[in-house]
Formats: sequence, C-alpha cells, structure tokens
Amino acid sequence: MELNDILKVAMSGGASDIHLKAGLPPMFRVDGRLVPLKDARRLAPEEIGRMAFVRQAFETARRANPAATLIINDYVTDQRYIDQVISQLVDANGRRLYDAIGIQCHQHAGAWSAKQTWEICERFAKFGVPLHFTEATILSGRPGWDLCTTQPGFDWASTPEGEARQAREVVRFYTVLFSHPAVEAITWWDFTDQGAWQQAPAGFLRRDMTPKPAYEELRRLIRGRWWTRAEVTTDAEGRARLRAMCGQYRVTARRDDRVMSMTFVVRKGVENRLELRLRD
Repeated sequence: MELNDILKVAMSGGASDIHLKAGLPPMFRVDGRLVPLKDARRLAPEEIGRMAFVRQAFETARRANPAATLIINDYVTDQRYIDQVISQLVDANGRRLYDAIGIQCHQHAGAWSAKQTWEICERFAKFGVPLHFTEATILSGRPGWDLCTTQPGFDWASTPEGEARQAREVVRFYTVLFSHPAVEAITWWDFTDQGAWQQAPAGFLRRDMTPKPAYEELRRLIRGRWWTRAEVTTDAEGRARLRAMCGQYRVTARRDDRVMSMTFVVRKGVENRLELRLRD
C-alpha cells in the first residue's frame, strides 16, 4: 500500500497519528488507542528505514495542506538522530520540510536534570525552528518503565513522597523550558492518572481527580509568576512602556472619570504597540 493510501485511510477513520514500524502493519491512533490497518501486511525494514520515505510523508502532507504546521517528532534526542534524520529532512533544494521539531520526553525512569534539559534544547535549537516538547511525563510514584506489564498485579500508585518529588521536578522542568527562547509548546501527556499511559502515576491529578502538588505548583507559576499584571502611568506625551509575557490582555486606560478598555495580544518577535484615545 502506498503512503497516500495509508493517509487517506487515516483521515477517513479519524486517526490522530500513523505509526509505521518494521515487522508490523501500519497502525493508527484513534481515540488514544492503536488500531492496525485491516488486512494489511507487515512492513519490511527497507520500506520505512529510508529517509526517502520520511521525505515522502512530509511532502505528501504539505501538498494536502500547504498551511499545516509539520512537526518531525521523536523520543530520540542524540546526535546520530540529528545527523541521520533532522539534518537530512530537506527537499531537493536543501530547504527543510518541517516547521517545528517535536521532542517526546517521557521521564518514567527519572526526571531530566536542568543541565540535560537545556542541552537538549540547545542541540535542536540550532535548526532555527520552534521546539515542541510533545509528550512530557514525570511520575509521582515508583520510577520505572511499563511496571504493570512486567509485574502483573502491580499497583502503580501515586505516593506522598513521589508527589512531592514530582512537584519539584515539574517546576524545574517547566522553568528551564519556559526560559529557552526556542521552546514554543509543552504538552503534558496525561492530565490525570485515570487511564494514563502504562498505568503510570504521571498525571497532574490523582485517579480520584484531586489535584497533586505538581498541579498547584504549576498553576502558581503560570497564573502567578509568569502572568503579567501591571499598572503604569503615562508620560507628558501620553506614552507608557512595560515588559509583558506573550498572550492576550485586557488593557484599561483611565483619565479622571473617563475609562476605556480593550483586548490586546502581545506577540513574539514583533513590535507590540497599542493606542488608546480618551476623547474629551
């Protein structure tokens, strides 16, 4: 089956992802579950192990939607992956075929250090596109991989000690990513422990949907420390300056008993200027 045919089946079936792996038939992620392509044969290594196949996938997606944001996304972060995949994912004219680089970062065995996180950002930032940390997890229970499968009957539960550790490490991880200029997006993979991948305690909420300390700490960062609230006074020419995080704001101007409010979006990489006129 050609790639175009696989893409058509994925789109008609409501799949969010296509998984292609040697020795298995094409797989689709539908509603969070992997479903094999019906009656499809297993893929041979030579069919999917070539960069030509990856290029074809990106070129096909671009033709289907020229305005789409295309992300090359993987859990591999070493130099060989950079040399053999990222650096080679260009068209015949040497132009990159992707718009962003996705970095999966399931940290089931232990959280990355600040140094490791920063080095990974620097390693991929040199390509000059936004970085998306697409699958972030840090556990609030026993570290490990797929423990419920390797140890039948194991209850991979969240613990008070694990929750305290998770909160510290989530704050550190998000702070490093937030401070790096190349990082554009962070996706936490399981918001709750209910139905979490590998049944691991990776969520911000427990199985009973109560928030863990990591949830509260992250909320304090995003809605507190990283949330711009400011009041400024204009100069003699009616101008004022301030530094603000990117995002949408409600701006209110007051002069005597006159008040005017409007919504304003602060964007990255451009001059952000707002003009409000309070008429007499």
